[in-house]
Amino acid sequence: MSPLPPFSLDPSSVNQTLFVLDRLGVVVFALSGATLGIQKRFDLFGVTVLGCVTAVGGGSIRDVLSGVTPPGFLRNETTLWIAIISSVLAFFLSSRLSRLGERERRRWLERPMLIFDTLGLAVFAVSGALSALQLGYGFLGVLFIGTLTGVGGGIIRDLLAGEVPSILYRDIYATAASLGALVVYLLHDQLPLPLVQLLGVSSVVILRYFAIRRKLSLTPSSNAGSGE
Repeated sequence: MSPLPPFSLDPSSVNQTLFVLDRLGVVVFALSGATLGIQKRFDLFGVTVLGCVTAVGGGSIRDVLSGVTPPGFLRNETTLWIAIISSVLAFFLSSRLSRLGERERRRWLERPMLIFDTLGLAVFAVSGALSALQLGYGFLGVLFIGTLTGVGGGIIRDLLAGEVPSILYRDIYATAASLGALVVYLLHDQLPLPLVQLLGVSSVVILRYFAIRRKLSLTPSSNAGSGE
């Protein structure tokens, strides 16, 4: 059985990969921001704004840290249009929940919010790590950019919605983004690019899943809440 071809830092293949990851990340993080806005009972404008800033936040941080200015969403409006459409769709689809009581409504919204947030975290962490590798950054640079790219959109979303940022308390959040970036760094010269992406995203999703199911956290005391 012949070995798998290793990852290549060919600019065209990496750029194409980053393009696909960005579009996927924009959709899921826009839905994440929009869902939180719906939970907070924002109007259509508020839901759309929150969805858009969540969608472009991580990518903007990655671009600035990578020396790419202005950020991609300002150079290509397609990104913003995708975020706007995703947020508006989430708003109108949520109208079906308006007849439910507050507790039931929040229960129906919490799971999609968690799924979209985890997927956005995973996709942007991998995207940031690949971008850092393309620029020739070392181990710490890849982890730093990958982690900040992953958590950036969520931090902006939470602050605008009046929430404590998830990175400060939620079960294994930034750590999961760092794991995704680490997987990309360790495997980037061993496996094909699509497999590196898949393993990086999967590692974030799996760690978040088990952290939530097992109530894992990095706090010194179980009574201190969940955090990192």
